[in-house]
Amino acid sequence: MAALTTIDIPSLTKIASGKVRDLFAGRGITRALPTVSDADGLTTLARVLDDTAEGLVFVNLVDSDTQYGHRNDPRGYAANLETIDAGLADAARRLRPDDLLVVTGDHGNDPTTPSTDHSREYVPLLTLGARVVPARDLGTRSTFADLGQTLADNFGVGPLPHGTSFLAELLGSQTA
Repeated sequence: MAALTTIDIPSLTKIASGKVRDLFAGRGITRALPTVSDADGLTTLARVLDDTAEGLVFVNLVDSDTQYGHRNDPRGYAANLETIDAGLADAARRLRPDDLLVVTGDHGNDPTTPSTDHSREYVPLLTLGARVVPARDLGTRSTFADLGQTLADNFGVGPLPHGTSFLAELLGSQTA
């Protein structure tokens, strides 16, 4: 994720929701919107999508990890996934034609394992938007830096020192 902090686009609005401002020590953030829960983060995302013409919106949802995964609470985890699913469906309806929504995680935390530690090597990558080819399988990426490179490509900056952009794969025959 450090690669994102090197993207310097002064004219681009960079909104940080949840604990993102803290993760980046405020560096490069135009506006910070603290949240108290994943549901609050998703409500904030909806508001930002409605109120912001363009920019990078970085939302961090932590409850599945901190409230349910580390506490081995599969029922709470499942209920929170339903909250996230509904919030993402709402966000998808709010996307404008050129918007790109990327959903991923930084690690997994299975609430059904005996340990309360992070438990998954791979994280999901879900992309949405009118420009995105439906059901495009991007395979298993060799590095998380590919996402940073893809975002740099999407915003017309870079290339970054690491990663391979998958924006062209994502958009199919459309130009990135």
